[in-house]
Amino acid sequence: MAVVGYARVSSAGQKLDVQLEALAHCDKIFMEKESGAIFQRKELERMLEFVREGDIVKVTKLCRLARNTKHLLEIVDYLDKKKVSLSILNLGIDTSSPTGRLMLTMIGAIAAFERELLLERQAEGIAIAKKKGKYKGRKPIATIKKIEVRKLVETGLDIAAIAKKFSISISSVYRILKD
Repeated sequence: MAVVGYARVSSAGQKLDVQLEALAHCDKIFMEKESGAIFQRKELERMLEFVREGDIVKVTKLCRLARNTKHLLEIVDYLDKKKVSLSILNLGIDTSSPTGRLMLTMIGAIAAFERELLLERQAEGIAIAKKKGKYKGRKPIATIKKIEVRKLVETGLDIAAIAKKFSISISSVYRILKD
């Protein structure tokens, strides 16, 4: 029997430290920096393939494992078929019991509902701000740098180097040149 941890953050700027500290007792930890909205995450899939009958998968929070109830239940079903239990540390839920599976399903549904409400409120807030002229979206960075980009192109500097210098994509450089 192995205790296997899974830690995930959504972006490169975030740190895994707190999760790794909570999972320090695990025999093996799979970690990644990938959006939870992406269902096919490389390290999640590796972890699911790695676990064997009798193992326990531990995550610090439910949102680190799945973003919606359907994906969560798919993961739990897969683990059940392999006779692997799941433990959510911050909730004290363990799927090795029927009560634990019930609680996980209910909390997963509530979390998904809460996320949908948050996105709905955010969209409503943006729409109201747009009507008032207070929200114009993110400024197009590449457009602001058009003059500088064109000057560097005229000097013969490589497109990739220009993109790197201004922290924009290569396609943005080509778009500027096309305008």
